[in-house]
Amino acid sequence: MVSLDKSIIAHIKVQGKQFEIYVDPDAGLAYRQGQKKELNNVLPVEEIFTDAKASERAKSSDLQKAFGTQDVFAIAERILKEGELALTTEQKRKMMELKRKQIAQLISREATDPRTGAPHPLVRIEAAMDKVRLDIDPMQDAAAQMDKVISALRIELPIKMEKKRIAIKVPAVHAHRAYGLLKGQHMEKEEWGSDGSLMGVITIPAGMVGEFLDKLNKATSGDNQTKML
Repeated sequence: MVSLDKSIIAHIKVQGKQFEIYVDPDAGLAYRQGQKKELNNVLPVEEIFTDAKASERAKSSDLQKAFGTQDVFAIAERILKEGELALTTEQKRKMMELKRKQIAQLISREATDPRTGAPHPLVRIEAAMDKVRLDIDPMQDAAAQMDKVISALRIELPIKMEKKRIAIKVPAVHAHRAYGLLKGQHMEKEEWGSDGSLMGVITIPAGMVGEFLDKLNKATSGDNQTKML
């Protein structure tokens, strides 16, 4: 367990009152991200504070009113999942780098260059991200930040978010193997023939078409029919 002077503070405001806990930086972040399932070794001090730095403990009556319980671990769980976590500088840097890469990978997979119709290479997207001012939240899901990042990138990079509809037919011998691949996309239509063949229509980001068709061909040994709609 980390010492108190190396701990960070997580906090939440409920019904106008501030509630804080001391948290082990690495264990707290792992718990927040779902990598750690239990609160053991997360709380250096098993107390709920209104001001942790001033050692001002929260009143039992305030805890009961705000959380419906006085159980420290139940309250700490809510603070860690719903509240704000004061990350260390190094944690912020690492998470920012990871989130930038995740967003760049999503854009490379789901967007195209309108001049060529092909996906932008990852290195080109990352170079454009370095040139523009981006407001990336290290704690927010990468997909949820794509729209604002793409909007900023359009100053440096022509980007088109485009979907493709593909009709697919797979013979019975490969149908069940291909079915999981199709269900991994947005499947608009699904039909099973009397001979056990599978027919479906999927909608997929334009930048992912090539990758998807490669996977489909591997799953069916090339024995499939596809048509762009």
